[in-house]
Amino acid sequence: MSHSATDTHDARLTANESERLRITEIFYSLQGEARTVGLPTVFVRLTGCPLRCSYCDTEYAFYGGQWLELSDILRRVAEYTPRYVTVTGGEPLAQRPCRELLAALGDRGYEVSLETGGAMDIAGIDARVSIVMDLKTPGSGEEQRNRYANIPYLGTKDQVKFVICDRTDYEWSRAKLVEYGLDRVGEVLFSPCHGQLNPTELAEWILADRLPVRLQIQLHKILWNDARGR
Repeated sequence: MSHSATDTHDARLTANESERLRITEIFYSLQGEARTVGLPTVFVRLTGCPLRCSYCDTEYAFYGGQWLELSDILRRVAEYTPRYVTVTGGEPLAQRPCRELLAALGDRGYEVSLETGGAMDIAGIDARVSIVMDLKTPGSGEEQRNRYANIPYLGTKDQVKFVICDRTDYEWSRAKLVEYGLDRVGEVLFSPCHGQLNPTELAEWILADRLPVRLQIQLHKILWNDARGR
């Protein structure tokens, strides 16, 4: 690995930044979802998740992985010289040092996003991070795990995602949009469950109800039929 300004920065790591995280993979691809869809991004996928959603496409991240020092993760990210970095899982917030990772990435000037399943507390996450938080629909099988207390912490830089499996999920999501005033959040994403709901059908429902949401289709699955975006 070549030496750079990042190496100098790593020499000034704090005690918190010497902690370890269990990592499934670090890779470079196009962002397949959310606000920065289509933009080259480094993904840091943490291992482990307390949820078992029916449609999960990253079950390989539930177990295994490699323990890495935070300083090593930062060096590997820097090798790609990215502008955008996404921390994902599994459920990244299930590992306590994830918060230190998010802050350290922000310190290095990256535009950082966090993909979280919505069951873990998001209070106190570094203010520079764009949070992309799921609200689990009935079709996920994990609706009861939604932590609605997270919603007040979301702001204009953040996004709420609903993965919609059928009409029941759609009507549930539409009701939550109103109940929690989610139009105040940066964006609300309605994503058809891949292989279960025709995106055109979901688009027609959104148009018929004139919902203030963005239809999201997973770009990486169109390009590579791959959950990882590669």
